[in-house]
Amino acid sequence: MKALPLVFFWSLLLCSCKEVTFPEPQPAGIGALTEVPRPLQGRYTGMDDKGNDTDTLIIESWGYHFKDAKDNDWLGRGVISDSLVVKFYENYYFVNFRSGDHWILRLIRQKASGSIEFLSINLEDDAKRKAILKKLGKRVSVKEVHRKDDTFYQIAPTPEQLMKLIKEGFFSGTELARVSK
Repeated sequence: MKALPLVFFWSLLLCSCKEVTFPEPQPAGIGALTEVPRPLQGRYTGMDDKGNDTDTLIIESWGYHFKDAKDNDWLGRGVISDSLVVKFYENYYFVNFRSGDHWILRLIRQKASGSIEFLSINLEDDAKRKAILKKLGKRVSVKEVHRKDDTFYQIAPTPEQLMKLIKEGFFSGTELARVSK
């Protein structure tokens, strides 16, 4: 398995300079979880280009945190709250992060092996961004918002539209292997 290092994973959790955002936690109208379900809890790691394990993502009932290769817990954490909302819908965990008046979405899909796929709409590649946004704009309305040096592309899909975007491959990412429960 080739996966991006978790440092990159961590940076994806936070808002990047070019980001698809939402006016409310997704999917709209689906209730939020009060804790992370037991099957998703555990330790996960990615691999760097040389096949070495990267930092460890630890998912617990209250949220997540990271440990580096020396077992130091300094890389960051997220606690389920009014600014970190987790929902479950059609076999995906929807992890929503508040950034001002926007919500940033990351998807987690757990595989039968226990590993997880970590997915987002990746707009960081300048060459591909216009094509992705054009294709996205044919499915849902896209509102461009500028804040300081950041650009947000806000969409407000119905749950059905959001699932269609997922199935059409708008969300992509990496796989993290489960190393323990």
